Amino acid sequence: MTIAATPVKLDSEALTLKSTSLWQITWHRLFRRKSSIVGMIILAILVTIALTAQWIAPYSPTLSMLDTKPPQDIQKRSSPCIYLLGCPQEQPQHIMGTDGNMRDEFSRMLYGARLSLMIGLSTVSFAIIIGTILGALAGYFGGWIDNLIMRVMDVLLAFPSLLLAIAIVTVLGPGLINALLAIGIVSIPAYARVMRASVLSVREMDFVSATRSLGGNTYEILFKCILPNALTPLIVQGTLGIASAILDAAALSFLGLGAQPPTPEWGSMLGAERNQVFTAPHLVFYPGLAIMLTVLSFNLIGDGLRDALDPRLVHVSS
Repeated sequence: MTIAATPVKLDSEALTLKSTSLWQITWHRLFRRKSSIVGMIILAILVTIALTAQWIAPYSPTLSMLDTKPPQDIQKRSSPCIYLLGCPQEQPQHIMGTDGNMRDEFSRMLYGARLSLMIGLSTVSFAIIIGTILGALAGYFGGWIDNLIMRVMDVLLAFPSLLLAIAIVTVLGPGLINALLAIGIVSIPAYARVMRASVLSVREMDFVSATRSLGGNTYEILFKCILPNALTPLIVQGTLGIASAILDAAALSFLGLGAQPPTPEWGSMLGAERNQVFTAPHLVFYPGLAIMLTVLSFNLIGDGLRDALDPRLVHVSS
């Protein structure tokens, strides 16, 4: 009796990616997705604008044109004027017009990119650090520590995140720092639960048991063995969380609880000119478009990372 051998179909990526690490494979897969490339291009443009805003901006983002131009040239909420598109030379050039306080909208948009990216990165970094510590402790020790931490997280998750952030800012007082703190606090439960679930699965693996049998202490097992292997889902969650943080910050600023005038923040710019949507639509369109593109870029990158880091798709060849 003979048994026919079944041909094994190997993944082409497994044949081409030899002796590569998980992160090398992840970058390779990420750059193969068109949506991820679009997201990274948009984000690269935004980062470039944020880093070079002080050189690109033609005017100060906080000073009125009354401080820089003769009174006869000032117009409140003027339409965009670009010389290359036929705008008369006798009019002052404002690429995106001026706002209700006679400030250059283009300059404020450029500096707003810097502030929005700072908001997203700082709040998510704060939430990830606290959430990682709480989730790792809950998942590793279990018992009453797990119950205590997770019940507190459940209480925070019982409230809509934006409403809870509004309540926290109301208690602390309006301001950008308080808004960042509120957004960070309401974001902690999501990262804590993701980290707890990841730690629960990793702590039962053989290499953890081997480290424990060799006399490894709690610090070595948790922070040197488990955490480095449990960060993958947290990276995806953090990338998507930056987009949510930027939206929440814009919403708080729109309501007057976040960045205070004359700080150039896209949400506050929307809130200040929300009643001019028909008379000066450009003052609402540009900040709204900037928020949309920023959130879209992080969502596209997050979706690409989620697919690239999927263990069912990653093949490591020796």
